[in-house]
Formats: sequence, structure tokens, C-alpha cells
Amino acid sequence: MSYASPIPPCELDPQDLGSQGSSRLTQQFCRVSRFVREFKTELRFGRLSRSPLYLERLLIKDGTAECDCVARNPDPWDVDLAREISRRHAALQALRDAIDLRALLFASLPELSRARVRFYRASYNQFRELIIVGNLRSQDSSHRSVHSLAMRAKLVGLRFELDNGFLRRLPREEQFGFGD
Repeated sequence: MSYASPIPPCELDPQDLGSQGSSRLTQQFCRVSRFVREFKTELRFGRLSRSPLYLERLLIKDGTAECDCVARNPDPWDVDLAREISRRHAALQALRDAIDLRALLFASLPELSRARVRFYRASYNQFRELIIVGNLRSQDSSHRSVHSLAMRAKLVGLRFELDNGFLRRLPREEQFGFGD
């Protein structure tokens, strides 16, 4: 008996393997792994901070996704800048990351129609503060011609409170559900 097969495993017909369901599950798994791989490579470094962006949770169910991330810390090289500038850089980086995450989610997982994202900021007392939340839709693309980063974020469905260049903590009720 030979270990070599005349038909490589990647060319087997899914009908021969049992059911279409396992094929769809495999495709979904491949798309999710592509998303995670691209998350790690494309969002590895930010424009205003080299600190990492952490993916805490990803849930995909019935054409929707929920994604929780921990925003990047201010760049270590910003330590000599004024505190307001460092905080503004961190806020702009978090908004840019949320917009980029939306684009990556819908590009990697085309079967998604909606997504809910939450961005948290790590605080000094080991608690995480919710700073950005969004109910996103895949067909929203009206933001591309807008130059303001904050306005682009609002147009794609992100909610946040920007106070003098600093992202404030959102109220607790923002954390739950797909409310519109």
C-alpha cells in the first residue's frame, strides 16, 4: 500500500466527504484564521504608536460579529511630549484602529452584515475602560471622502466621547447589545 494518492486531498469533492456543512465550516474557519493573521500583521504597528493592539474576543454568529480590543498604549517615545499631545495621539490612534478593524472584519469575513466592536483602554488600576463602541454595517462606505478622522469614525457607526483630544470613558450601558 502506498501513502501517495493519485488525488491530492485538497482536490477532493466536498460531496465525497459527507456533507456541505463541513465544507462551509472549513471555509468559515479559514476566513477567521485569515482575519486573525491579518489583524496581527496589518494592525501590528500604528501610525502614532508602536504599542500592540490586543484582540480580546471575537464572536461570529448568524452573519454578525462581536469584537473586543484593548487599544494601544501611548508610544513610549511620547513620554517627553506634553501630556495633552500624548493623549491626543493615543485617541487618534484608537479611532484609526477602530476604522481599520471595521475594514478588516468585512474584507476578511464577507458573509458578515453587521458587527459590534468595543475598544477598551487599559488603566493604571488594572480595570479596562470602554472608550469606543460601534454597531457597524458592511454596506456603510460613505465615510471615504471625509477628511476628519473623528467624523469618519462617527459615519461608520462608532460612538465615543472626544474631550479636548482625549477619549473619555463611555457609560456602562453602551457595553451591551446591538441597539441602534
